[in-house]
Amino acid sequence: MKTTKLLAALALVVASLPALAEEVVVYSARNEQLIKPLFDAYTRDTGVAIKFITDKEGPLMARLKAEGRNTPADVLLTVDAGNLWQASEEGLLRPIRSKTLQANVPAHLRDPDNEWFGLSVRARTLVYNTSKVKPAELSTYEDLAHPKWKGRLCLRTSKKVYNQSLVAMMITEYGEGKTEDIVSGWVANLATSPFPDDTKAMEAVAAGQCDLTLVNTYYFGRLMEKSPNLPLAIFWPNQGLKNQAAGVHV
Repeated sequence: MKTTKLLAALALVVASLPALAEEVVVYSARNEQLIKPLFDAYTRDTGVAIKFITDKEGPLMARLKAEGRNTPADVLLTVDAGNLWQASEEGLLRPIRSKTLQANVPAHLRDPDNEWFGLSVRARTLVYNTSKVKPAELSTYEDLAHPKWKGRLCLRTSKKVYNQSLVAMMITEYGEGKTEDIVSGWVANLATSPFPDDTKAMEAVAAGQCDLTLVNTYYFGRLMEKSPNLPLAIFWPNQGLKNQAAGVHV
């Protein structure tokens, strides 16, 4: 079902490109093993070949910038709306007028100027050590700034866009001043230096190095599938999910 939905999303994008295209070039920050089956299925269904290059977001955007108007890329496929916002700010994208995309992608999951469209979402939420934290103790993202969590919080480095996007959404909801206070509280409550990725942060929670952390949900699923006996559980903060769009630019 997940593959079918992703294939349908890809079909929306490619259907919005100029007619009679025999080949579509995609610059993708999604791993080849995730996207190639979808691209192959689309080619079988439509006869349109898809040529793709995979890399991290930064190198792909640097490549687009270097190529300028001569870029062969038709589509930039990446994770997190923060990356697409950055690409837009750097002038790497152009608007697309597509009734197909506008009819199928809600307004809150697309750029106001139609420079990018979100095709999927995932949540950044709390994971805690079940032997050290009770669900009743948890409530909101901002509550992680409370002194009761001092020396108990682990976080992923903010060099990755996921925490940047979470903070950006909090600024939208609470304003810059309150958000700055919240983030300062998080930093004050850290048990250790930030981790390079969500998995290592959860492993630290499981090992008792800290009691809770913030992660994207799929990292939790991957880790628990591999190690189902870890003392970890997920908690949805009471103000609702903070969703991060994984999107595409055409």
